[in-house]
Amino acid sequence: MKRTLGVCYYPEHWPEEIWAEDARRMAEAGLTWVRIGEFAWSRLEPAPGRFDFDWLDRAIGILADAGLKIVLGTPTATPPRWVVEKYPDMLALDAQGRPRGFGSRRHYCFSHDGYLAECRRIVTVLGDRYGRDPRIGAWQIDNEYGCHDTTLSYSDAARRAFRDWLAQRYQSPDALNRAWGNVFWSMEVDSFDQIDLPNLTVTEPNPAHSLAFRRFSSDQVVRFNRNQAEILRARSDAPLIHNYMGREVSFDHFAVGADLDIASWDSYPLGFLSDRLDADEAHRARFLRQGDPDNQAFHHDLYRAVGRGRWWIMEQQPGPVNWAPWNAAPLPGMARLWAWEAFAHGAEAVCYFRWRQAPFAQEQMHAGLLRPDSAPAPALAQAAQVAREIGDLPEVGTAQAQVAMIFDYASSWMWEVQPQGRDFSYFRLMFETYRALRRKGLSIDILPPEAADLSQYRLILAPGLGHVPPALLQALRKSGAVLLLGPRTNAKTPHMAIPVPLPPAIEGLDWTVDLVESLPPAATVPLADGGAFRHWFEHLEGSGTPLAMTADGRPAVAGDARLRYVAGWPDADGWAPIVADACREAGIATVDLPDGLRLRDTGTHRFVFNYAPEPVTWEGQTLPPAGVAWWPL
Repeated sequence: MKRTLGVCYYPEHWPEEIWAEDARRMAEAGLTWVRIGEFAWSRLEPAPGRFDFDWLDRAIGILADAGLKIVLGTPTATPPRWVVEKYPDMLALDAQGRPRGFGSRRHYCFSHDGYLAECRRIVTVLGDRYGRDPRIGAWQIDNEYGCHDTTLSYSDAARRAFRDWLAQRYQSPDALNRAWGNVFWSMEVDSFDQIDLPNLTVTEPNPAHSLAFRRFSSDQVVRFNRNQAEILRARSDAPLIHNYMGREVSFDHFAVGADLDIASWDSYPLGFLSDRLDADEAHRARFLRQGDPDNQAFHHDLYRAVGRGRWWIMEQQPGPVNWAPWNAAPLPGMARLWAWEAFAHGAEAVCYFRWRQAPFAQEQMHAGLLRPDSAPAPALAQAAQVAREIGDLPEVGTAQAQVAMIFDYASSWMWEVQPQGRDFSYFRLMFETYRALRRKGLSIDILPPEAADLSQYRLILAPGLGHVPPALLQALRKSGAVLLLGPRTNAKTPHMAIPVPLPPAIEGLDWTVDLVESLPPAATVPLADGGAFRHWFEHLEGSGTPLAMTADGRPAVAGDARLRYVAGWPDADGWAPIVADACREAGIATVDLPDGLRLRDTGTHRFVFNYAPEPVTWEGQTLPPAGVAWWPL
């Protein structure tokens, strides 16, 4: 599939007299797509039932006449004031019971039926007007679900919906009491109406209660998205998209993506390094202007799975952002590198955010492709360079990786509910595992826990998979791959209890977790082959011979050649021999890459990316900082 570039644009922010010039300059830069409309509800419907589409019709016409294809957003992430006045109880409440008020965005509760009805109405009107318009090449539903911690709502609407969800799931209070272990602390209930939301308790709520609430809240996001998707499906043949976020695990993206055609995500490498990634100060300083070498790739592969092979970047950082604790400017060339890395991972489109930097409101410090005075910002020339290079390079496609990782949103909820150690994070464990593989020059596929056929992979990793569903366990057994599990794999039942037999309780793995300990930041368990366990260590008992040991003679990796269990959380030096040994057994070639250099193999080419702030020489070729190279396989 041909790769394309795009940009996010807000015609309602600018005088209509400059729209045509903007469109001309977009096309001249080689951009193909333009996303509009996702925050424009107050201009589309300034009062209940009073619509104004004339300005949007003109904007679509001007952009399309310049040769641009339109991604039209549904505006439901920003309900206008009159909607809130009509439904004052539509606001989500935080865990302390405080309303998430009007004055920015995402001020709604997913469970509020009145607000859902308003969303269905505005989406129906948009679908009726533009659904068969050939200028609309795709639809974006809402914007960044979960952003600003808005998945979980503790409102009355959520309480009512949660009770109904529990009644459907458990059928009787007695069944719920048994599943949750409510005999503990006299928490038993006689009616579903006696169940409150798991907040404002004296100490922590029952972990089964908290996990159920997270499952419910995820289902509410799915329900909200599905309502819009069904309306648009009946009115348009254009693909449906949502723009997910980085390191956002509050809802099941695979479940939301099942109702869509394309997954997209909003890539802000420098913002994430400053704000959302666990890294020491030396790492942050080294990659200050490039972003973490593995963060973008991890999300590319995750959202490729969410989109079942089809994915975009809907928002790509072009310069300093406005929302991180510190907002550095990208190293020259990084806007080009980030785009090419996305294409190497299979992206169909990369859209920069935004066309012109806004001189007003909350995002006025967020750079665009143009400055506020319409002069070119540095990334515009890089975007134009990528557009030219796309035309010169033969089409590149994704390739089947030899290595897969299972990513499970429910496991993230489990370890948020009961981390057992303050700094235990499922996302961080998965990300560091992915990083260990990438440092060995590997390409990786990320898969959902519902994956049924794993036979094409030689090595499969499932660290931290809290509960292994029977179907996945069967698929893992049938795959013939080397399996690398642990820590905390199969450590809980679906209702957050410790299973008996004790974990990991996987046939063929004759080892049992005797006890677990979480380690404070200054404590480690050194490993015999180098590196150490940190954060987490499991004491194993069993009769076999360990595959790797701690420095003091305890099992670190147990099992056999094909089925391996890691009894802790390795640091970078600890992961290296574990990954290398598993790859040798699986027949997978690895390389030790220079710091900051990363590879990605497509169906036709090998791509090399230099995230380091200095030139790096590899395979006889020197890449400058922000350098990109590719050659046929």
